[in-house]
Amino acid sequence: VQLQASGGGLVQPGGSLRLSCAASGSILSINVMRWYRQAPGKQREWVALVTNRGSTNCADSVKGRFTMSRDTAKNTVYLQMDSLKPEDTAVYYCNALLYSQANTWGQGTLVTVSS
Repeated sequence: VQLQASGGGLVQPGGSLRLSCAASGSILSINVMRWYRQAPGKQREWVALVTNRGSTNCADSVKGRFTMSRDTAKNTVYLQMDSLKPEDTAVYYCNALLYSQANTWGQGTLVTVSS
């Protein structure tokens, strides 16, 4: 499985961005798709997930502001980020948890929230 993330950029506080992550390869081996982020000087943290059945969940820190979705026809997942705050600044990574329990990571996309 290969993952290609895109959509990061510079946005003002209160603004919105949508990240995309396109999967290719052995798509049927994917169990869960997740977004993580890593802010400067901090550990990588989980942000949101969507299961192969379409169930979604997100971290308390982004609940009500971020929404994860998927387009199965395009093998792509999205992270809609609204009401962005400076503390959301981080490199965002998409991740695929396979049925084998192996993890595959995308290359990361930088989100900067600043005025």
